[in-house]
Amino acid sequence: MNATRPVASGSPRDTGTPLGALLRYWRDARGVSQLDLSLDAGISQRQISFIESGRSVPGRDTLLTLAQTLDVPLRERNALLLAAGYAPLYPEAPWNAEAMQGVTRALERVLHQHEPFPAIVMDRHWNVLMTNDAAPRLFGCFIDMAARTGPRNMLHLMFDPHGLRPHVDDWERVARSLLQRVHREAVGHVIDGGTQRLLDELLAYPDVPRDWNSPPARLAAPDLPMVPIGLKHAGEVLRYFSLVSTLGTPQHVAAQELRIECLFPVDEATEARHARLFAQHAARSGQSSDAQAH
Repeated sequence: MNATRPVASGSPRDTGTPLGALLRYWRDARGVSQLDLSLDAGISQRQISFIESGRSVPGRDTLLTLAQTLDVPLRERNALLLAAGYAPLYPEAPWNAEAMQGVTRALERVLHQHEPFPAIVMDRHWNVLMTNDAAPRLFGCFIDMAARTGPRNMLHLMFDPHGLRPHVDDWERVARSLLQRVHREAVGHVIDGGTQRLLDELLAYPDVPRDWNSPPARLAAPDLPMVPIGLKHAGEVLRYFSLVSTLGTPQHVAAQELRIECLFPVDEATEARHARLFAQHAARSGQSSDAQAH
């Protein structure tokens, strides 16, 4: 049986509990009332009210039903379970743990198959975990990637005045679109603490457009079906757009939080320039290797 159990004597009641606060947070984040949640989850409104006020603790299955109905991300479902006194259900091992080998092998195949265009695997905070060969080769045509030590973050690379930013065409428009993407693509569509810190760091860079989330910025009519990223090189602009993929039906926290981003040329002119740029880069690398050998 999965009945709700009463709170032990001396526990908070009407003042609420950590579990009640978490459940209210996710219900508010999804914009649903107790009645709406009750109807969607098939759990009485009275029971939901008791959980939120701290008057009772739900059974494990009841809590998971509420979490699934509210589309709570797996990491935060574990937090709900812990707050209710249950063990976490979803593994939180790193993305490259042994249990994730099947996923990482699949990602490696996708990265390899996307050559000669860049493909990148990132975590939920845009930290780079894996790339194909084309990604550092392309970015290395604009900046010294070897000089950027430590973990690489794609958004910092785009916003940093010492990174790609000076080479980005129409940078303010791209910056607005990237900041909007952070909100739109946040896991569970909710800004967690790490994502908020990332946003604060990006907004601390000089001359970042402060109106990035204003209605005019969000509703500006595009001339293309996507906002491309243009990279300026030798008087030309190479324009790319991205496809972002995530894993279907994840049961592992890291699996849910991985995303793979593949860049494609917007047009045939960019595809031709891309091939020419890579050929020039390969020729220079070959000459450098020959010089070192002699």
